[in-house]
Amino acid sequence: MRIRSFLALGSLTLFGCAVGPDFEAPAPPHVDAYMENPLPEQTVETEGQAGAAQHFVMGGEIPADWWCLFHSKPLNLLIEQGIKKNNTLKAAQAALREAEANYWASVANLFPFVSVGGLAERQRFNASSFDQPNLRPQTFNLFNAGVNVSYTLDVFGGIRRQIEAVGAQEDFANYEEKAAYLTLTANIVTTAITEASLRAQIEATEELVKIQKKNLDIAENRFALGAISKIDALSQATQLYQTESSLPPLQNALAQTRTTLSVLIGELPSECKIHAFSLSEITLPTEIPVSIPCHLVWQRPDIKAAESLLHAASAQIGVATANFFPQFTINGSYGGSSNFIKDLFKGTSNVWTLIGNVAQPVFRAGQLINQRRAAVAAFEQAFAQYRQTVLEAYKNVADVLQALELDAVQLKITTDGEKAATETLKLTQIQYDLGAVSYLNLIIAQRQYHLARVDRIRAEASRLTNTAALFQALGGGWWNYIPPCPVHDVEQCEGEEK
Repeated sequence: MRIRSFLALGSLTLFGCAVGPDFEAPAPPHVDAYMENPLPEQTVETEGQAGAAQHFVMGGEIPADWWCLFHSKPLNLLIEQGIKKNNTLKAAQAALREAEANYWASVANLFPFVSVGGLAERQRFNASSFDQPNLRPQTFNLFNAGVNVSYTLDVFGGIRRQIEAVGAQEDFANYEEKAAYLTLTANIVTTAITEASLRAQIEATEELVKIQKKNLDIAENRFALGAISKIDALSQATQLYQTESSLPPLQNALAQTRTTLSVLIGELPSECKIHAFSLSEITLPTEIPVSIPCHLVWQRPDIKAAESLLHAASAQIGVATANFFPQFTINGSYGGSSNFIKDLFKGTSNVWTLIGNVAQPVFRAGQLINQRRAAVAAFEQAFAQYRQTVLEAYKNVADVLQALELDAVQLKITTDGEKAATETLKLTQIQYDLGAVSYLNLIIAQRQYHLARVDRIRAEASRLTNTAALFQALGGGWWNYIPPCPVHDVEQCEGEEK
């Protein structure tokens, strides 16, 4: 980007101003908040690992490796592997390299094109073709060598505007690569949390199955002794089968989640050995940096990508405008022509040409006018798409902030509900063992405890997932990324830090 700035300054000095609009990035929205209601300083606190209160730090800096705030080494290793091997990210990086090469290829149009050529020819000349039949045919050699130069003067800036458009496409590829990086890391985090949540739900369901199997054995013994009716024994069996039937969907979802993780890190599912995540080893970040609203437009890669397309569309208006004006070209050649190679570069063999050309469009049947109208319409379309991208980005942040606030409330409710359901199940089990309540009461208590536990697990996972979603919605901190020092520069970098 810095090199491009110097290049633009140099071309401005050499050629003067370019026709068409000079692009300026749209101003950010003049807002002080993301949501209609004020953002609370912190969320509700409850017991448990994922129940800590989250503090929102307005204007805080988002670290480039924001996933490290979850303090999970297996998660960090998985993301590191994904960054190295994910094919979607590799494709985005290759697209960026392609765009960079295309940009520098377009810059070449500012400079003269120089080519060197040579010709060796042996020819037999018959004078009879010139009505000289008395002259004998002659055989001779002809050698030519020279330098050809072609240069298009960018008087009205059409070439520079085209280079500007290609440069904007390079910026687009750059931000698309950053978006792919952010999407990859966020998807790995949220998928790992989902994997941990499903594993916890399966564990809770399997524990309930064990309890219900034990109670079914007791119920069948009681029925054999005549202590309970056949309906009570069948009710327990039905409840057990219903609980067991909920396991295959959970197990299928877990298997699909793990294959999703394997694809994210660029591995075949059959060859990938992924860590079995649990919610207990993923820590909920408590200090949540929230970017100032006006900064979001340059932090979000999707907004910057849309801005780059808008810039490219603006430059194309300049290209279409420059086509109305004359095109100036200069062609020249210098070299030698001789019958003998040894005389090819002597002064007497020198030949040269210098041609100046001016072409002014006069009649194109409205082609140029409509091309410019199309360029203006394309700019208006890109501007509307940019504004829509900005609106969606602010909505995204607002939705996630609202979700985090309510997730904390939901977790407190489900945690309290699980406590109540646990106590109810204990008391109901004691009463049932003493014959004080029917078997239907025990079934209901078991079901309520299971649902309460699953709800609490899902609420924990939702807090973790939406926290990751907020870091993604705010741009992921890519602007704070510092490349690692090369091995031979480690001491130098450490010295600079000191």
